[in-house]
Amino acid sequence: MLVNSLVFLFVLVLSGEIPKEISNLAELEELNLGHNSFSGQLEMENFNISGMRVISLTFNNLSGSLQPNMCSILPNIEELYLGNLTNLVGTIPHSISNCSKLTRLELSENKLTGLIPNSLGYLTLLQILNLERNYLTRRIPNEVGNLSSLLKLDLSGNNIVGSIPTSIGNLRNLQRFNLSSNKLSSNMPPSLGNLQDLVVLDLSSNNMVGSLPQEIGNLKVVTKIDLSMNQFSNEIPREIGGLRTLVHLSLKHNKLQGSIPDSVSNMVGLEFLDLSNNNISGIIPMSLEKLQNLKYFNVSVNKLYGEIPSRGPFKNLSSQFSIHTEALCGSSRFSVPPCPTSSKHRSNRKKLLVLFLLLGIALLVVPSTFIFFWIRYRKADSLSAITRERTSYYELLQATDALSESNLIGSGSFGSVYKGVLRSGTAIAVKVFNLQLDAAFKSFDTECEILRSLRHRNLVKVITSCSNLDFKALVLEYMSNGSLDKYLYSHNYFLDIRQRLSIMIDVACALEYLHHGCALPVIHCDVKPSNVLLDEDMVSHLRDFGISKLLGEDEVIYTQKRYQHWVILHRVRLLILL
Repeated sequence: MLVNSLVFLFVLVLSGEIPKEISNLAELEELNLGHNSFSGQLEMENFNISGMRVISLTFNNLSGSLQPNMCSILPNIEELYLGNLTNLVGTIPHSISNCSKLTRLELSENKLTGLIPNSLGYLTLLQILNLERNYLTRRIPNEVGNLSSLLKLDLSGNNIVGSIPTSIGNLRNLQRFNLSSNKLSSNMPPSLGNLQDLVVLDLSSNNMVGSLPQEIGNLKVVTKIDLSMNQFSNEIPREIGGLRTLVHLSLKHNKLQGSIPDSVSNMVGLEFLDLSNNNISGIIPMSLEKLQNLKYFNVSVNKLYGEIPSRGPFKNLSSQFSIHTEALCGSSRFSVPPCPTSSKHRSNRKKLLVLFLLLGIALLVVPSTFIFFWIRYRKADSLSAITRERTSYYELLQATDALSESNLIGSGSFGSVYKGVLRSGTAIAVKVFNLQLDAAFKSFDTECEILRSLRHRNLVKVITSCSNLDFKALVLEYMSNGSLDKYLYSHNYFLDIRQRLSIMIDVACALEYLHHGCALPVIHCDVKPSNVLLDEDMVSHLRDFGISKLLGEDEVIYTQKRYQHWVILHRVRLLILL
């Protein structure tokens, strides 16, 4: 049979054994049977097709082991997903290196035992290696450092011992590295500082010892570091303050000593900080008041003393702040005794001196400051109508599983769109702009400028936004039925004449509103089926205003007739497509 893809057979609750006749599909290249209830033995001979590139059997009731001749049966396999099978046992065969074209190997949450074969190091095209939650033992082979294309390495939840090989520092493209819940018992190698594309580092729940290396400060794009539940000792390196993109830092349950470095106040993106259950001494630096995004702060069970900061994120204390230590003092809302009076007088005197100094500076710079903030206010006003309270970067990471590929629902010229669920349970679509493209900044600003003044049932609703120097995103209403594009160009979807007419009317109403219902007309400039989204009731919504144009008053009269013709042409074009 001339079938080259069977990728829509997942999540259909199919049962029974996988038919051997699949091997008769000589042209088959992709097979996805994941999330079903297939049972029986895992027989790779069933997939003995020379051109097979992708196999996914995840979440089935299959039993068996990885056959030593697996790669000779599947010589061209590129992606192999065998995670979450009921009874996949045995070892990872050394012959896995013969699958030389592998880019993704997913064997997570099985019952695999034995060691990680050093022959894995020959899979130089491998981008994703996920062996989490098995029963693998022994050490991580040095040859893992040869996987130069690797983006994700997850060995968490095993029984791996020994040290992290220094060769890990050769994985310059690595973005996610998870060795949590193992039995590692060595130092953290300084070579980890070479991983300058690393976004997530999780070494929690091991027995690692020694000092945290200064090279940790080289991880300039990291957003999450979890080193909790280990035996790390000595001081927190001040270089950690250079991690300005860091959102989540957990060092709890270690043996760290010394003081909290003042440089932590430079981590402006920090939202989660847990230093509890260590031997940290000294004061809580007042400079931490600058961490305006901080939502969780825990320094309990340490040897801290002195006054607790009371401004910035400490001003409105919540249950997410745990700072109880006997030697601390401050406001009664912290459930600690008040600080000594003399300390208060000294503090007040310092505050008075600072106040006079600031007043003197203000008298010198107030005119220029006023002009500066007036300009900034006008720019900020374009965003304020979109959202009164922006969603934080950390909340978006939680909602989208750290912008994981499994949540990716689309890509465009200026970025990608991810599906997510807020803590309130609201389904959202997060449009993340690729700031490596200069045009992405303009696209973000354009959408904000346009959408702040638009209100129409056939335009995609913007819920909120998230914007800083390194990250810009719009949080949009999620459209469960996807884009019109797939209904027009796929054989798996069908629109009857009533639905087609309704969609045409919806889009026409949206264009009519943009051209004639706004104070200043808006030209969308990119009306096409992929920019028409359908909600659960098949009501269409126009999206993507990244290259739209908002006309000035002097352009309205001059171009009015042209817009009328333009609207008609687009309606005719859409009708033809439908």
